[in-house]
Amino acid sequence: MTLLDESAQKRVAMAIAEAELHTDAELVTVLAPQSDDYTYIPLLWAGLIALLVPGLINYYPGWLNAHQLLLAQWATFIVMGLLFRIPALTTALVPRRVRHWRAANMARRQFLERKLHHTQGATGMLIFVSEAERYVEILVDEGISSRIGDDTWGAIVETFTARVKRGETMEGFVGCIQACGEVLREHVPVTHPRNELPDRLVVLG
Repeated sequence: MTLLDESAQKRVAMAIAEAELHTDAELVTVLAPQSDDYTYIPLLWAGLIALLVPGLINYYPGWLNAHQLLLAQWATFIVMGLLFRIPALTTALVPRRVRHWRAANMARRQFLERKLHHTQGATGMLIFVSEAERYVEILVDEGISSRIGDDTWGAIVETFTARVKRGETMEGFVGCIQACGEVLREHVPVTHPRNELPDRLVVLG
């Protein structure tokens, strides 16, 4: 995971403050190391493999008796369960669609928890990143979506996602905020100075 130090977080905060000078939109950025611990995944795969082991061993009659087969099954479950807890292996075992579904759910929870749906003029915007899932999403309230189509954010999200995959999360945040700021400046220009939500990067534990 890419750990953003205080200096990097300040750069993101400055980019938010700069973008909000020219728009009524309220930008909030959230970085999650991962959207789920997937604790059930190692146990699921270990259980499936352990169930197959006795059948495979039985292709060699007389090799192991019933007691030994049971011990082999238990040992397989324990070893595989521990092995699959290695983060890289756990992530690889989770289908991409499941990982993105979990990340999308967390993004929507963060939108509500950060009160982006309560901003004046419904101009809240969330830029959400879940690093383990290599997932980036931009969510906006109706005050923005009524003026800017969702397809506008597609290229920005794609560019940011590529940078997250390269380990350039901080640079990705800054570039994304600047790109969003340019769009917002044109379609949701500032009408009066205000700052309803903190200009900082929220890093989830």
